Amino acid sequence: MTNHAAVSLVLGDIVAQRVDAIVNAANPSLLGGGGVDGAIHRAGGPEILAACQRLRETSLREGLMPGHAVATTAGKLAAQWVIHTVGPIWSPTEDRTAILMSAYRECLRVADELAVTTIAFPAISAGAYGWPLLEAARVAITTTSTTPTQVAEVTFVLRDQHAYDIFRLALDELGS
Repeated sequence: MTNHAAVSLVLGDIVAQRVDAIVNAANPSLLGGGGVDGAIHRAGGPEILAACQRLRETSLREGLMPGHAVATTAGKLAAQWVIHTVGPIWSPTEDRTAILMSAYRECLRVADELAVTTIAFPAISAGAYGWPLLEAARVAITTTSTTPTQVAEVTFVLRDQHAYDIFRLALDELGS
């Protein structure tokens, strides 16, 4: 694969996106939580939770490790798939950038396996996991725009104007 995805930004709600796959910034249990994770589970309905429970009973008994990704149905969402990934918790003393990069790359790998051409990402690790927003944006945009993939369009869905403005700054800095 020598293709690279085009990157765009949207101010809005990730669960309302009409794309092939929506990325869930999940916790390792895959069983729902707050923020994006909770919103996706609520909007998608019980099918998503049931699929995650099946994964926990079979191939992911210990949960999903940070930097990895797995897909489930999207339930009632407009998307066909939810790709769940766990980002790293930010640390002021340990550089976990490689794990955050892996979360984005693994989502694109799973998307390629599913023949996804459009995907919506949240700002992984930039909420409850405390990653500084500008650094999270730089990692997100750099990783998704340089990772070889058959995905044609990556959209970052930002929930508020501040996050959108920070991602816009990072996108402009990187010349994407």
